Amino acid sequence: MGQDPSTFQVDKTPRIDKTLFQEGHFLGRPADFDDLIVQRRLQLTEAIPNFTGKDLTLVDVGCGNGASAFFLADKFQYVLGIDVWEGHRSSFDAYKAHSGIHNVDFLKLDLESESHPTQYDRLISFEVIEHLNDDRNVTSFFNLVKPGGQIAISVPNKWWIFETHGANLPLLPWNRVPFFSWLPTFIHERFANARIYTPARIRRVLEHAGFEVISVQNITAPLDVLKPSGFKRWLQANIFRGNTTKIPFKATALFVHAVRR
Repeated sequence: MGQDPSTFQVDKTPRIDKTLFQEGHFLGRPADFDDLIVQRRLQLTEAIPNFTGKDLTLVDVGCGNGASAFFLADKFQYVLGIDVWEGHRSSFDAYKAHSGIHNVDFLKLDLESESHPTQYDRLISFEVIEHLNDDRNVTSFFNLVKPGGQIAISVPNKWWIFETHGANLPLLPWNRVPFFSWLPTFIHERFANARIYTPARIRRVLEHAGFEVISVQNITAPLDVLKPSGFKRWLQANIFRGNTTKIPFKATALFVHAVRR
């Protein structure tokens, strides 16, 4: 597959980057190549029976810098990364040139307003649905997947103690206020930069789009936002270990496996 993407360094931007807002709407910031959350998502994806295959095609919706697409490239025949923001292309192309991976491409496309003519065997989309103008537009994901195809997606978990995408709160410039995400949905969505989900809510969204949900798991908080330290390593080894947890308060995101019937 070429160089391990986790060793590739790209310029890191602030967690809440003003350039990622379009007409007041937060597009989201992709995880860095070396973030633990990337490893956890992909290990869960690869654990799905028959999800990967050299004869299969994969589309990564909201691919960002391409970290997930490049990690999976050697497990698929072809991978297409789709993103609404052209600004991610430079990081994507830089890694592609650096690694020599040739079966991965980037396409700038807004699936909420544009269609794509090709269908794929598998789809991944990590921390993307919450940024759609309307999550009923997940029907566009359905249209990208062949009948019988599988998807793996993740969305922010409502019961994590911190707001993962930030919020525009009056008198509170620090945007990761504890327990803000636990407020009623109508209050949270008035101020937050992105939606958050319970297992029941994301099931409804995907089932409304036509998918059959197979499983929903809690992704253990990776603590990527913390600076490296002995305390962080202790937390990861003792409190936040393992890819999944049965305790919702320890999970930053929900990992969902679903099938297009």
